[in-house]
Amino acid sequence: CMCPDSQGSAQEQFLRVTKQYLPHVARLCLISTFLEDGIRMWFQWSEQRDYIDTTWNCGYLLASSFVFLNLLGQLTGCVLVLSRNFVQYACFGLFGIIALQTIAYSILWDLKFLMRNLALGGGLLLLLAESRSEGKSMFAGVPTMRESSPKQYMQLGGRVLLVLMFMTLLHFDASFFSIVQNIVGTALMILVAIGFKTKLAALTLVVWLFAINVYFNAFWTIPVYKPMHDFLKYDFFQTMSVIGGLLLVVALGPGGVSMDEKKKEW
Repeated sequence: CMCPDSQGSAQEQFLRVTKQYLPHVARLCLISTFLEDGIRMWFQWSEQRDYIDTTWNCGYLLASSFVFLNLLGQLTGCVLVLSRNFVQYACFGLFGIIALQTIAYSILWDLKFLMRNLALGGGLLLLLAESRSEGKSMFAGVPTMRESSPKQYMQLGGRVLLVLMFMTLLHFDASFFSIVQNIVGTALMILVAIGFKTKLAALTLVVWLFAINVYFNAFWTIPVYKPMHDFLKYDFFQTMSVIGGLLLVVALGPGGVSMDEKKKEW
């Protein structure tokens, strides 16, 4: 084992055991919010259409087209990502959907939602980086001098954007639990962003975020007809997508632009 310390070897052990299915779990988590939202468009077709029509005063036809585009774009993107076909096109399509929703639902002016949408974009960037590396894995046995630059910077961008999700989870009150949570969370966020002990920090964040998600966004405990059910469900799946992004960081490592990578050169 490369790491002499037991912490490192436990982490290596975990990654060896989960190597086969971790990327699949990561991808499924990552697209879960798009899947949920696409299905929501189907079941709430008329509400979504009326909302867009009322907000933008764009007429029945345009509002219906918007809902249809969201439904088709998101579900097609999810199917492509999960079946590993045309992943790069799927990612660009989903980027487009995020941009479209950010404008259509006036998310630009709501900092919390904007940061979460940017974090979703970060997850997609990591997916894009992963699909690029798969394209090159034909020459897996040949040692290469340098990873391809765009991929490195995609991974850096993805990590930094994912961190924005956690900034929306910081609680600014004086309770002991909140202060500890903020300090630990911020430390882990910084480690993931700069790419130091990246896999361990990302894995810890996955566990922490999952616990927070199940505790605070338990939409299944609220009756379906209450608006809160939808809000929590939306939050739950958005958080699952960021967990998927972090699992990709665990599976792929931080990439070339990171402290972990520089450490190897020293």
